[in-house]
Amino acid sequence: MPLVPNLARQRLSAGELALGFGIHHLRGSAAGMIAAASGYDWLFIDMEHGAMSVHEATQIAIAALNQGVTPIVRVCRDAIFEGTRALDNGAMGVVVPHIDTAEEAREVAAAYRFPPIGTRSWGGPPFAYNFKPPAVAEAQVELNKEIIVACMIETPLAVENADAIAAVPGVDVLLIGTSDLTASMGIAGQIGHERVQAAYRAVAAACSKHGKIMGMGGVYDETWASAYIKLGARFNLSGSDHNLLMAGAAARSKFLRSLA
Repeated sequence: MPLVPNLARQRLSAGELALGFGIHHLRGSAAGMIAAASGYDWLFIDMEHGAMSVHEATQIAIAALNQGVTPIVRVCRDAIFEGTRALDNGAMGVVVPHIDTAEEAREVAAAYRFPPIGTRSWGGPPFAYNFKPPAVAEAQVELNKEIIVACMIETPLAVENADAIAAVPGVDVLLIGTSDLTASMGIAGQIGHERVQAAYRAVAAACSKHGKIMGMGGVYDETWASAYIKLGARFNLSGSDHNLLMAGAAARSKFLRSLA
């Protein structure tokens, strides 16, 4: 039985953008279908800032597997057990925030990869194979290749250590959390500040050197999103359900009122 394809990884392997749709408030099984129909490649199921349980996150992930979008969860750095349970129950990747050092990145990579690469335990229903997995050893090799592990770069220390973090085997993506990065720099919200631009250049260089992918979150305007994509940001969060809904709803209400 073939593994459900990781569409985000396919996009990245082809040198394309992989666009993420943030799930913060949505809870239903239609979340993935909505994202896929809107042109997104992966779900950013947010268990760091979203008030959802592992059960809620994995129900969304299970449904998404066959909806044309790849479910990926963000779990708190110290909630390894939530991330492994999510991977056992439908998720095809993890995003881990606040990774500042190579040592922390190694812990993350080990937790979410099967032996001999890491220490992840084998268990849980084989949702990634629609319940029809191959032999365990074969499945573990395939999943080690397909699962995306992304470490978030959100502080000046993380930027300073970007080269060492990118060098860690098992880490696929260095995702810059631009909002927290600006806050930690004392320039909250200034996504185009020269220090932020320098941070993107440093992370881009580290990713290029070690064959990793740079990601981007918190940047949605035409000027700076364009600039950072040109620097190499390709695993990109494109917004979350609430702000995307509000943008569409505001545009519709403004249009209808203009007709009166």
